[in-house]
Amino acid sequence: MKIGILGTGSVGRALGTKFAERGHQVMLGSRTADNERARAWAKAVGRRASHGTFADAAGFGSIVLNCTAGVTSLDALALAGAEQLRGKTLVDVANPLDFSRGMPPTLTVCDTDSLGEQIQRAFPDTKVVKTLNTVNVAVMVNPGVVPGDHDLIVCGNDADAKAAVTELLVHDLGWKRENVIDLGDIRMARGMEMWLALWIRLFVRFGHPHFNLHLRVGKKPA
Repeated sequence: MKIGILGTGSVGRALGTKFAERGHQVMLGSRTADNERARAWAKAVGRRASHGTFADAAGFGSIVLNCTAGVTSLDALALAGAEQLRGKTLVDVANPLDFSRGMPPTLTVCDTDSLGEQIQRAFPDTKVVKTLNTVNVAVMVNPGVVPGDHDLIVCGNDADAKAAVTELLVHDLGWKRENVIDLGDIRMARGMEMWLALWIRLFVRFGHPHFNLHLRVGKKPA
């Protein structure tokens, strides 16, 4: 499969490396075609890796991942282009974190809206699936760094797109199928993104990001 990744930060590079190791062709996209981090990443990963602009990566991938900073995601996706994203599944990994007032960050959007929903409204012909935003990048690509069962949430309006993304999570990133929870439509991204307020405080409490939650469900009351 051809996978386009928007963003050259640690998340984009780690996911790109993992997908290339699993046999996919991966293009890392940035604002400029000669981005130094993207070029170094492609050289290190080898023949399955390439780099280009946001538009190049969006056009390249049969599936596209948004790994840009949440505050710039809409601008980055506009540069990628609606035509390049039309009809494709876009995996939104970003969180709308605002660090302008220091730590802990706030959210640029919450409660009645989410970044995932904003992206879906801006690109109505693209199938947006929100996932992976609730865990650290090391956990994204290697769930085993957290012992035992723990869960990952997906949401989005298109059932087939969510199923395709779940296959990538299971077969390429190593998540257990029974630990991938489909929360519903893209409006559920609100709760997934607001989880970051607690996640950051847990990170401070534990002193590292290698943690996650596991949902235990009892019997439905009679």
